[in-house]
Amino acid sequence: MKFSSGAARFLSAAVLFSAAVGSATAESVRVGYLPAIGHAKYFIAYEQGFFKKEKLDVDLVEFQNSADGISAVVSGKLDTGSFSTPAPLLFYSRGSDIRIVGGIMGQDGSVIVKPGSDIRSIADLRGKKVATVRLASSDAVLRAALKEAKIDWRSDLEIFELKNPPAVIESVKSGQVDAGVVWGPFDLRAEQQGLKVIVRSGDIYPGHPCCRLIVSGAELKKRPQVIEGFLRALLQAERFSQSHRKETIDSIAKYVKLDRDTLEKSFYTPNLDQTTDPNVKGVQQFWLALVASNFIDGKRPLDPIFAIKPYQDAIESLAKENPKDVFYQERLKQFRERNL
Repeated sequence: MKFSSGAARFLSAAVLFSAAVGSATAESVRVGYLPAIGHAKYFIAYEQGFFKKEKLDVDLVEFQNSADGISAVVSGKLDTGSFSTPAPLLFYSRGSDIRIVGGIMGQDGSVIVKPGSDIRSIADLRGKKVATVRLASSDAVLRAALKEAKIDWRSDLEIFELKNPPAVIESVKSGQVDAGVVWGPFDLRAEQQGLKVIVRSGDIYPGHPCCRLIVSGAELKKRPQVIEGFLRALLQAERFSQSHRKETIDSIAKYVKLDRDTLEKSFYTPNLDQTTDPNVKGVQQFWLALVASNFIDGKRPLDPIFAIKPYQDAIESLAKENPKDVFYQERLKQFRERNL
């Protein structure tokens, strides 16, 4: 069909106006992340356009540890982020207005030692020096495991809380400590540098949750639909990664500076749980383990921390839109098993 010059100008203006309106309706979301493989769904959702599809203008902000990241959420400098499981639980136990709305990963922690070490299990850590990253899920799993082994982490060994996993690796390599606690891809980096993994967090507590997606109570009340859209984007990224291996690694490589082979092994390892589910039951078990190991006092009731409706709405809507897609149907079933 041929248009007159006046009609063409009108259509051109209409297109520009539509684009401007579409851009104006995009919601800004500031997201905190750690440079870890477990946070890769953020990178995939951003690079593959799932955030844009949900009309979100996402700003990804890197942090080196969970303590700094969660402080930024609590102070309002971030809208959301994923920072271990102990970090939000500890902050919440001390009165912070935090809500768990989803997850980004689970398991993935490792205890590393030098070759030839006499440390072969958690029980062998008695009297040793151990480096961790404070408020990391792997750190909390270690302390809970020590409790079960009848080892008091406050008096029966020395724990050194370092800034990040690379610092832990260096302290083990140099012999300053006897063992260290890291997570992917730093377990592979440790092995590449001659160190050895003796136990994984998933071996200690199979299926345990790691970084939880958190928001403040005020943010949840103000923008529930934005949070739902954010979770929809993450679920689509999770789905995408299962069938687009090359594009997935391309996306991750822009944020985690490792060779492609290491990235692929670390992302697709069975040691990493990639689900976006809040996993209420898993977090409740984590809470009890933290209380038992004297990591937190546990006096505040836990239930108010969970806000699962945005995730429930996200997975139910995607399952309805894709009734023949096994992935979304399985994630819907998983939600009911883990949270209801």
